Amino acid sequence: MDDKEFFQAVAVRAGLSRQEAADLTRATLETLAHRLSDGEARDLSLELPEPLRVSLQRGRGEMEVFGPAESVRRVRRRTGLSGPEADRGVRAVLGTLQEAISRKEFEHAMSQLGKEYAQLVETRS
Repeated sequence: MDDKEFFQAVAVRAGLSRQEAADLTRATLETLAHRLSDGEARDLSLELPEPLRVSLQRGRGEMEVFGPAESVRRVRRRTGLSGPEADRGVRAVLGTLQEAISRKEFEHAMSQLGKEYAQLVETRS
């Protein structure tokens, strides 16, 4: 899946324009990178197209611990989306990410994020 397909899938899931979905995806990946170890963020980025890798690299640094609600708040602050839009958007990005990368890598990332994040993942029926 290339970056344009990724953004389109997020747009459809979240009910946003493709540009809003692109901004949302970047903000979500940057936020997730703050929650992951450097090694895990790097491994995850290797399975994504280059434009999405940049977002993960931008967010790397010292690992922080915060829950999904804080992730949504940070994404909302970065994008200017409403609370419900940001919540839907984070769910859409995680669901699309699950489809875009290997199951093994997705499970590694989710194991670092924790059960609360796993509950945010929406898969297509």
